[in-house]
Amino acid sequence: MPRSVPRAPDVRFSVDPADIPAEKVARRMHLTITQFKACKVRLFTRGFPRPDPDTGMYCLEAVDRWRLLRHPALFPELMPKDPTAPGVAPEKDLGAMAREAYERRRST
Repeated sequence: MPRSVPRAPDVRFSVDPADIPAEKVARRMHLTITQFKACKVRLFTRGFPRPDPDTGMYCLEAVDRWRLLRHPALFPELMPKDPTAPGVAPEKDLGAMAREAYERRRST
């Protein structure tokens, strides 16, 4: 007797995605994919979550957390208790640190 292929259940449950493609990240940020591609390097320098190296997908929760952490006064419960803890964003952005380093080199 031939083996039959199992039938899919009648009741299907939706599964919310956890990892999403760049197009959906762009939409989440209210950008077009072209706008997102144009500014993603600047976002990465500000700590924006990078995509998975194997799948190229972005972690939706990490993107949302990054967005909220831009406003520590509004979401203090997300801030680490110890400001010296790893993963705490520096008070200065990379541009400011680069300018200071340039000025230090120039003055010596």
